[in-house]
Amino acid sequence: MSLKVAKELKFPDLNESNQGTWDDSFLFIQAADTQFGLIDNWAGNPESTRIWTEEIRLTKLAIRKANELSPKPKFFIVCGDLVDAFPGNIHKRDQIKDLKEVFQEIQLDIPLICVCGNHDVGNSPTSESLKNYRSDFGDDYFTFWVGGVYFIVINSQFYEDASNVPTEDQLHTEWLDNQLATIKTNKCTQAVIFQHIPWFITDPYEENQYFNINKEKRLEMLSKFHEAGIRYIFCGHYHRNAGGKFKDLELITTSAIGCQLGEDKSGIRIVKVTKNNIEHKYYGLDDTFPANIDLKEKLP
Repeated sequence: MSLKVAKELKFPDLNESNQGTWDDSFLFIQAADTQFGLIDNWAGNPESTRIWTEEIRLTKLAIRKANELSPKPKFFIVCGDLVDAFPGNIHKRDQIKDLKEVFQEIQLDIPLICVCGNHDVGNSPTSESLKNYRSDFGDDYFTFWVGGVYFIVINSQFYEDASNVPTEDQLHTEWLDNQLATIKTNKCTQAVIFQHIPWFITDPYEENQYFNINKEKRLEMLSKFHEAGIRYIFCGHYHRNAGGKFKDLELITTSAIGCQLGEDKSGIRIVKVTKNNIEHKYYGLDDTFPANIDLKEKLP
């Protein structure tokens, strides 16, 4: 069973020739951490009895909200940790199978775009874990266009620990440098990055911790992104809503569809893109969720 990812021919129009020119304001859905199996894991339930029925319910609910939204989202992106089991874990294949079945409920004209997280490729990715991820979900880094906006999906795990895959890391670096150079020379309306691990939680100068990226690399990359013209970066991983700014570059961390580690509720983020701005708001799935968005007004 293959997923409806943007790199497949099912969505050949998400490229510059078809989508490289600004048309009108639009919406997309950003989500993170469906992470089938984490709720039971976090509760300390034995691995032998672990289930993920609640994550299935929440993901189906998120998809239903997206399917019913008007105007229709241009795409639905999940920023990593699609399932909880690490590469090699006994539950990995079953979690992926169930996730793919649930994802089939997204309407065919809403592209599903997957970002890899540390649970998807491992805290220290290997050639095998990357190969398996690509077989299951498609490329772990790529670009696409929608309505004149250039979207770049990166593999943040290379910045966490690429010691097992130095060649892959170098290829990713060279590829990303090329994409940033493209922004400088191309007349894209805006350029946006998606990744799993946030560069920082609330402050670009905060100390290193599990949920952010090493400060030295963080500041190097944030400066590079800002210089290239990136003004928005969307992330997951933290299982809470967070974010902040580096100069006028906004980093947005979206809480999980699945297990919550803070006070937020399971939810998704509606993102409204206008020609000169991006507005976004997180909505809990079990709360009152808007069915209609006026693109000329603020998000309700």
